[in-house]
Amino acid sequence: MDELSMPNSSAGATQTTPPAGPPTPPIPLAELLAREELGLRRIAGPADADLLWVHTSEMADPYPYLLGGELLLSAGVLLTDPDHYVGRLVEAGAAALGFGVRPVHETVPAALIEACDRQGLPLLEVPPATPFTTIARAVWRLMAEARHRELRRVTRAQQALATAAARPDPVPAVLHQLAAQLGGRAVLLTARGQEVHAAGRRPDPEAAGALTRLARVVARERPGSPSSATDTHGGTHLSAYALGGGEGLVLALATRQRESGDHTVAGIAVVLLSLLAAPHQGADAAGRSAALVRMLLGASPAEVAPLLGSTGPWTVIHARRTDGAPADALTAGALGASLGTALVDAERGAGEAVRVLLGPGPEPDRIAARPGETAAQPAGTTAQPGEHAPEPARPMSQPGEHAREPARPTPRPGWTLGASAPTPVTALAAADALAARALAHARATRAPLTVDAPTGGLAALVPPEQAAAHARALLAPLTAPLADTLRCWLSLHGSWDRTAVALGVHRNTVRQRIGRCGELLGADLDDMDVRTELWFALRQT
Repeated sequence: MDELSMPNSSAGATQTTPPAGPPTPPIPLAELLAREELGLRRIAGPADADLLWVHTSEMADPYPYLLGGELLLSAGVLLTDPDHYVGRLVEAGAAALGFGVRPVHETVPAALIEACDRQGLPLLEVPPATPFTTIARAVWRLMAEARHRELRRVTRAQQALATAAARPDPVPAVLHQLAAQLGGRAVLLTARGQEVHAAGRRPDPEAAGALTRLARVVARERPGSPSSATDTHGGTHLSAYALGGGEGLVLALATRQRESGDHTVAGIAVVLLSLLAAPHQGADAAGRSAALVRMLLGASPAEVAPLLGSTGPWTVIHARRTDGAPADALTAGALGASLGTALVDAERGAGEAVRVLLGPGPEPDRIAARPGETAAQPAGTTAQPGEHAPEPARPMSQPGEHAREPARPTPRPGWTLGASAPTPVTALAAADALAARALAHARATRAPLTVDAPTGGLAALVPPEQAAAHARALLAPLTAPLADTLRCWLSLHGSWDRTAVALGVHRNTVRQRIGRCGELLGADLDDMDVRTELWFALRQT
């Protein structure tokens, strides 16, 4: 990733690209001076400096051979004009000068000390007993230790960010972890500077404004925009990184200090956020998304089918966060991506379930639960030891077509899912209602996934028309709310508490409704034969 270094925007300076540095972190001068066995002593210049290299030269003007950031070691063999010599070192970007006393000079020349103080170059006195090679070895050892620390830090940060990306709210979790790793503010911004998610301590208003302006520099609204940029505003280090996917999203960072490895950690976050925030849609995504919206708004199957591009089988999934928190568009999109679909509806309003439309999928690794199964038991049935769950109904292939395996959802950490059985495109509206029932069942039983079971077994032996007619006649006295309550109560084996949780009502309300059902039907709902016949009838509606 290219990094664009920018001076303070208020200065109006042009953008510059820094020279390439070594693949190791810089070494603070104080760490080298702390090595007592070297006997080094700072006698002039500032105390703060970062060392990138060690170089030895006895040339009168080493400027052409310096890259910047060096600790230059010299015995002053050709030193004739200290002021000019120091000026050339400062111009070349040298970090510090180490001057060896004896045999050329008995002490460090006073003119050299004055020149270093005046021009701000740290000057170290190297005792006669310390060879220059020993100093070079010490610097390389310090660099190796710093590199090892950086790699360990980056590895820990990578593991923490990857763990955050696996949470049910991956985008906010990654930003929170990134802010903690860097000790600053992490913000996800749109190309227009609107805040999508943020974590960490908020910078002062001026720095926040500078960060927003920096984000616009890398927002991919025009060709040739850089992929990253940095700036400094009032002691706050600012960074901005464009996310992949072409949506104009930008990761913006504000930290009080910039440490080695920060750029690498930010790069890891950029990759994760690019994957999490990407639209996950193909070339026909617009038509498919429109089909989902139209289906949810009640369009006819004839309108939906051409846009979906497939007759199915399709699975409707309703999902809620396990912790009860609402799911925003990015979090819902990440759920859809984990299930292998871009057809996600998370904009129905607060308190509503996320709805996902899962199309045909031949991938066998997505198969985890058959229709009618949950993590605990089948919805509305109880599997006995040694029994096998019924095989799902397979869609019939049309002449000249190959039958496609239905995509089956798997449980997702942090989510409670309710799914319909695989259904043709002509029955999506009914599947939507079945998915809602399955989600209610999953929440009541605390199962991560419930899949609605299609009619099978003995019930499948009755002609559908006759079964439907019998169901309508038997359930005619019940209103729709009473029928829904009875269905839920029977599916949860007559549990008052679980039915109340599934329906979101008080348990006394459930008791009253079930009592009313018994009165209207003139039946004893404690009788197993009565329950069985009612369950058969309710499954037909």
